[in-house]
Amino acid sequence: MKNSITSYLSKPENSYKARIRGIGQYGLLIAFIVICLTLTTITPKFLTVQNLMIIVTQVSINALLAFGVTFVIIAGGIDLSIGSMVAVTGVVAASFAHPDTYPVAVPLLAGLVSGLLFGAVNGFIITRSKVPPFIVTLGTMTIGRGLALILSKGRPISNLSDSFNFLGGGKILGVPTLIIILIVLFIGCSIVLKRTVLGRYIYAVGGNEQAARASGIQLNKVKMVVYTLCGGLAALAGILLTSRITTGQPNAGTGFELDAIAAAIIGGTSTSGGTGTITGTLLGALLIGVISNGLDLLNVTSYYQQVVMGAIIIGAVVLDSMNQTNKG
Repeated sequence: MKNSITSYLSKPENSYKARIRGIGQYGLLIAFIVICLTLTTITPKFLTVQNLMIIVTQVSINALLAFGVTFVIIAGGIDLSIGSMVAVTGVVAASFAHPDTYPVAVPLLAGLVSGLLFGAVNGFIITRSKVPPFIVTLGTMTIGRGLALILSKGRPISNLSDSFNFLGGGKILGVPTLIIILIVLFIGCSIVLKRTVLGRYIYAVGGNEQAARASGIQLNKVKMVVYTLCGGLAALAGILLTSRITTGQPNAGTGFELDAIAAAIIGGTSTSGGTGTITGTLLGALLIGVISNGLDLLNVTSYYQQVVMGAIIIGAVVLDSMNQTNKG
């Protein structure tokens, strides 16, 4: 028996599979460390407290969106409307955030509720109509962009209160509020996904819907929850972005959905569902931020940055495909 096991493990194809799995598990972290060390060597400005703070602050909005879309992709879906949600919720929040009108809790709640409702609508249509999530969220992406323009009458909403602007632009004990919120949401989302029954259900639904249904999991309810949760996180991102730029922009969030999905996929979330972690997604978002920041420090134009990001996304998807093919 021992000899047969040794013989099996020594086969070239099995060692190849093991290497592929190893790359999938640790390749991102290794790549992240190598890139950071390379940039530190090339430009001394990279590894400074100020620059690192800038990177994490810039990454925070994309990371929050990526957390939400990670839940959706693990459950076997996709959400292309989160960029439009950023615009809608930002405009809604800004409408209630003028000085001497409402307490800061009102625009915050208004924005969050609008995002949760938007996400719930996505989930309802997907679960009731059985139309593919790609098509549904592509449609709601366009609807959301139109709603943002209607609510704002096509103009930015400015003159926001200082208390509201503090949410995304302030500091607590010298640490930007965006970073604090990112840490809190990272911990919360990680607990939900890894330590709760809901998290186990999400993995089960994305891994094998038939098996999940056979084991008594209510698929539609799980999908409704993940899309609603994704909408809530997109709403928070929209509110914080509006607070940070001190203006409710109806055109905000354009292309954000692609960056968020890229962060999730680069972080190891499988496009086929059933696999992914919040930690990996955060690392994926940080990798995108580090590369973008490094290219900026090296005075590389944005055109080349887009090429680099596209290549990284394709590489991550190819690696995921190879990992899925060689499982077992």
